[in-house]
Amino acid sequence: MIDWIDSLFDRIFAMNPVLLSILFTLFFAGMAGMAFFMRMKASKRPLSVRKIIMPPVGMSTGFIMFIVPQTRIPLEGALIAFLVGWFLFAYPLILGTKFEQVGGDLFVKRSKSFIVILVVLIVIRLALHGYVERYVSLPQTGGVFFVLAFGMISHWRLNMLRRFKRMTGGSTGGGAQTGTAKA
Repeated sequence: MIDWIDSLFDRIFAMNPVLLSILFTLFFAGMAGMAFFMRMKASKRPLSVRKIIMPPVGMSTGFIMFIVPQTRIPLEGALIAFLVGWFLFAYPLILGTKFEQVGGDLFVKRSKSFIVILVVLIVIRLALHGYVERYVSLPQTGGVFFVLAFGMISHWRLNMLRRFKRMTGGSTGGGAQTGTAKA
């Protein structure tokens, strides 16, 4: 089963590197746009523990990419990428995420800064992409940035979960009791 996946990846990565880079950039810009619209839609519904933890859980399935040998990166590089995402890239998202209490429910407050933060993070990612690509292959670059994004989203969502639990007195959300703490 892995042989056909290897064959597919060999054909994809044999493409013109510039075209491949453009395709990956368009793909990630589309993902960013999707994240923005999902965030806008989610801000209309009350928060719950499930809604906070599912994005990193769902994203963790992306680690399957490392089955393909061309995407594998050294453990030290993966650790550095994760820590950069955790300590550097997560903070703008953490600072830009505010909660508001409406009745007995907690909502993510809509923020104009979120789109600015998202665009700035994408621009930084694109700038770093060219630099990182000098040292590792294009598939490995995808692996590096996936691990970086996973670190960033994990820290952001863990912070959201802590604040949510503090504000709701530990409930799971969805119209449950609410505390008086401020995020």
